[in-house]
Amino acid sequence: MAKLPLFTPIYGIRPAKGKAQEIIAPPYDVLDSEEARELAKGKPLSFLHVSKAEIDLPPGTDVHSEAVYLKAAENFNKMLGSGVLVREKKPCFYVYRLQMGGHVQTGLVVGACVEDYDSNRIRKHEFTRPVKEDDRVNQIKYVKAQTGPGLIAYKQIPEADAVIKKTVKNAPDFSVTGLGGVLHTLWTLDDEADIKVLVEVFEKQKAVYIADGHHRSAAASRVKKLMIAERGSAHTGTEPYNTYLAVAYPVDEMKIWDYNRVVRDLNGLAPEAFLARVKERFEVKEASGRAKPAAHREFGLYLGGKWYLLKPAVKTPSREEDPVKALDVSVLSDLILDGILGIKDLRKSDRVDFVGGIRGLGELEKRVNSGEMAAAFSLFPTSLEELISVADDNQVMPPKSTWFEPKLADGLVSNPLL
Repeated sequence: MAKLPLFTPIYGIRPAKGKAQEIIAPPYDVLDSEEARELAKGKPLSFLHVSKAEIDLPPGTDVHSEAVYLKAAENFNKMLGSGVLVREKKPCFYVYRLQMGGHVQTGLVVGACVEDYDSNRIRKHEFTRPVKEDDRVNQIKYVKAQTGPGLIAYKQIPEADAVIKKTVKNAPDFSVTGLGGVLHTLWTLDDEADIKVLVEVFEKQKAVYIADGHHRSAAASRVKKLMIAERGSAHTGTEPYNTYLAVAYPVDEMKIWDYNRVVRDLNGLAPEAFLARVKERFEVKEASGRAKPAAHREFGLYLGGKWYLLKPAVKTPSREEDPVKALDVSVLSDLILDGILGIKDLRKSDRVDFVGGIRGLGELEKRVNSGEMAAAFSLFPTSLEELISVADDNQVMPPKSTWFEPKLADGLVSNPLL
C-alpha cells in the first residue's frame, strides 16, 4: 500500500460565498462553555455550534457527554445540508494568511500525513493529556470531519514561497475579522501544477514541527486506526482520514509569545524570606516599572506590589548539554518553582497557573493584587529554534512553554474523514 506524501491537498469543507464572517470562531480550546455561549448569542451560523456544541444544550451539561458530540454532528450536517458550508469537488490546498496588527504570516492549509506523524517525521514537543485527546477523538468521530486545524512550522522552502506569492496575487475567497481583530484571509489553491510542486517540495523535507495542536494530531492518529478497523478490506490508505487538518507556516514568519507563571502560595515562606531564598540563586534588582524580560535568562518577579528583575547567579545548562533543561521555563522551574516552592509537576499541580503573554503583564499584577495568587513570574519567549532543538532531540518541553499568536480560526476549512 503506497504511503501518502507528507502534505496532500484535501476535499476542504468551507463557508459558502459571503458566509465566512458569520461562521468564523475562535479555536475550541481558548474559550470555556460560558464564554462560547455568550460569543455565539444571536449568531446561528457561528462555528461554536459545532466546536462547542454544549452551548445548545442546558447549562451544566457535561462537555464530554455523548449528547454534546451528537449535537455537534447535527449542527455540522445542518450547515452542510443548507449550503452554508460547501465541500470542494476536488482536493485543494489553501493559502491562509493571519494578520494581527503589524504581524503577518502566510502559510498553507494541508492534509498532513498521519503516518508521518506516527513515525515522528511530523515532530512533537509536548505530552498530550488523555482526557483532551479522547474529547478530540469523539468530536472527529461523530462529526465525521476534523474541524480544528493543527499548527505546523517548517523551515523556509523557496519553491513553496514562490507558489504562495503567486497565489496571493489573486483576489482571496474571503477576508474576515476574528477574535481580537485578527484578519483571516483565505485563497483556494487548486492549480494542478502548483499542487504538484508543493507536494514534491514538502516530500523532500526531513521533518516539520508541530507548533500547536498536539491533541488534534494525536486524535487524528487514533481516528485513522478506528477507521481502518471499521472499513477492513475497503481501506486503501488514500482516504482523507489518512491525513489530518493542519496549517503550515514557515518558521521565520511565526511568533511565539511569553508564557508566564503565577503561584498560589510561597510554600510556607513569608515574602521577605522567599525573596532572600531567590537572592541565593539570582541577581535581584528592583525594577522601576513592570519587569518584562528583554533577553534569555532574564525573569521578572512580581511580589508584594513590586517588580524585580532576576538573572541567574548560578550556572545553568546550555542547549548543547540539554535542549530541555536549557529552556528558560526549565531554569525557572528548577531554581524557583521546584527548588524553592516545591512545585514538582507542572502538569498536575494546582498551586501554579499559566498566563499567555498576549494578556500582558497587567494580568499578572491583577492575579496577585486580588489575593488569588502570591507571586508572578514573567519570562522571555521560547524561540522556534529552541522548539526545533527539543523536537529533533526527541524530547518534550515542560507544559505551557509556548504561546502562539495569532490563533487559527475554526470553521474556515474542515477536513472530512471520507
